[in-house]
Amino acid sequence: EHPEIFKKYFGKIIPPEDNKFAALNSAVWSGGSFIYVPPGVKVDMPLQAYFRINAENIGQFERTLIIVDEGADVHYIEGCTAPVYSSESLHSAVVELVAHKDAKLRYTTIQNWSNDVYNLVTKRAYAYEGATVEWIDGNIGSKLTMKYPGVYLMGERAYGETLSIAFAGKGQHQDTGAKMVHMAPNTTSKITSKSVSRLDGRSTYRGLLNVAKGATNVKSTVRCDALLLDDTSKTDTYPYMEINQEDATITHEATVGKIGDEQIFYLMTRGFTEEEALSLIVNGFMEPFTKELPMEYAVELNRLIKLEMDDSVG
Repeated sequence: EHPEIFKKYFGKIIPPEDNKFAALNSAVWSGGSFIYVPPGVKVDMPLQAYFRINAENIGQFERTLIIVDEGADVHYIEGCTAPVYSSESLHSAVVELVAHKDAKLRYTTIQNWSNDVYNLVTKRAYAYEGATVEWIDGNIGSKLTMKYPGVYLMGERAYGETLSIAFAGKGQHQDTGAKMVHMAPNTTSKITSKSVSRLDGRSTYRGLLNVAKGATNVKSTVRCDALLLDDTSKTDTYPYMEINQEDATITHEATVGKIGDEQIFYLMTRGFTEEEALSLIVNGFMEPFTKELPMEYAVELNRLIKLEMDDSVG
């Protein structure tokens, strides 16, 4: 249904020439999701999709296109998993979102690819006048993830937010972040990134904040928090800001920390084992993300984090 809407927007938010992975996807894609929410429609239950790689040494190139018309509201949730194989696979997806006037769109991802999958994804949204777009992005699995969901704020009063977590364990590199591009006046954005690294894992944050000339009264907040669980894990932060309007209000905060022995000791005096204490602290660190998930997804995410802490995933 709605072929005219599909043709109007497909490949327009992320054209094939945008980057080499978008070009590859555009050349070989073979399926995915298309959602159109008519004006004023409020979708009460989250729409859900599940992507799985069931064979080794293959590529998966799905596309997602979601159009939310004026005043409509929808929450879309996707999950990603794969069995463990001896050879590597590639997941290279393209996600395009459009939120029209006063629409609201939340896009949630729980990514738990096995540790032999390269996860290279391009995600971008356009938010028009008064619209809200929220990326809730969780990355637990994969060998390498490169993903930077973006929101282009195209109309006044538009709001964009990215809340992301990344867990980098043994043999993993989570290279994640966000992009916020303020093209219109009186727009607001927020980026919150949290990462946990252990057992030689590496987490990288890359963020872009761009305020165009003429985009007056812009407000944006960027916060990056990294937690290192041992001396061999790594974290990097590469924030980039291009502000072309003098009256923009921008705040940026970044922290890197380790779990102190006194924290573990305190919890152990309350009856927890050392492993339980460590998991409790990590779950508390991730809590700003998990509280945004539906209950069943929050429970599953906490279980996945516990399995990662026990070295049982991947």
